[in-house]
Amino acid sequence: MKKIIYFSLFISAAIFTSCADSNGGQQAAQAQGPQPYPVLEVPTKTVTGYTSYPTSIEGVVNSEVRAKVSGYITDVLVDAGSKVRKGQLLFKLETQSLSGDAAAAKANVNAAKVEVEKLKPLVEKEIISSVQLETAKAQLAQAEANYNSIAANIDYANIKSPVDGYVGNINFRNGALVSPGDPTPLTTISQTDEVYAFFSMNEKDFLSFMNTTEANSMEEKIKNLPQINLILANGNEYEKKGTIETISGEINQQTGTVTFRAKFDNTNGLLRNGSSGTVKIPNVYENAVIVPTLSTFEQQGKTFVYKMQPDSSLVASSLNIIAEINNVYVVDGDVEEGAKILAKGANKVQPGTKIQPQPIALDSIVNSFNTVFK
Repeated sequence: MKKIIYFSLFISAAIFTSCADSNGGQQAAQAQGPQPYPVLEVPTKTVTGYTSYPTSIEGVVNSEVRAKVSGYITDVLVDAGSKVRKGQLLFKLETQSLSGDAAAAKANVNAAKVEVEKLKPLVEKEIISSVQLETAKAQLAQAEANYNSIAANIDYANIKSPVDGYVGNINFRNGALVSPGDPTPLTTISQTDEVYAFFSMNEKDFLSFMNTTEANSMEEKIKNLPQINLILANGNEYEKKGTIETISGEINQQTGTVTFRAKFDNTNGLLRNGSSGTVKIPNVYENAVIVPTLSTFEQQGKTFVYKMQPDSSLVASSLNIIAEINNVYVVDGDVEEGAKILAKGANKVQPGTKIQPQPIALDSIVNSFNTVFK
């Protein structure tokens, strides 16, 4: 029982000592007066932020090559990645059976011609009526049409490139039976001197984006849109900027998005049909009030800064954040240009605390100063 009493007395003494030390610390801090803290004068700058969207790359011309007649492939004359010209021979199909049909059709044409020539003098001498000659001529025309059809099929067996461009994957090789109804093309020829980048934007982003561009019509808005950047799959930025050319006229009901198409120059051949990447669309905020993110703190889901009053005391002011760009917020509301805010140390003070202001420059807070500001 005595041990319990002694232990209780020891705990009480410890608590009393701790409280005494705490009160003493607070009193000591008050006795020391306002402490030095860095203070920043809120500036206005023209800043550029970027919104990113995944994109898929396609050649400006992306033509599927298919067989027009059924047959077995006897020759594949190009390889994937080859550069080809319009009309260049790509594949050959077996034509032996068609050649036999063509020979028979040619014989029928010759026989029909002989018949016509035989009947002409008989009609002139009025030995037979002209109806028989006209009938013979009709049979000749039919025979010629049949032959021409077979000859065309033989020509179709020589499959040629429909456009200038680069060969995609070769989906069929020698010996494969192909036909016009195959779901998979023989290959694809893509023109990639220029490429299209397709990306989608949700309805909210679309409305905000279009409202930033002044124009009387959608066509004018598209012409006035800023150029965009392309980030490649390896994380590097493509050296050339793209231009938005078209915007779909409707919102996809399944995805709730609007589709954009931008064009990029690709004379260096770096971009390929089917490539992926990310487009970055710039948002320029002119003469914007900016606050370093390091100078803010959060409370109950809101973001605040400490604004210094004329007597050097601090008062918490909430921020209406328009955008976050690297290490700064673009804001409006209670914090205006020229206001003095606590630059660092928000977790060490509270509303009403008086400080010794130590002015500092913005670039000492924001490491990415050069990449953010124009």
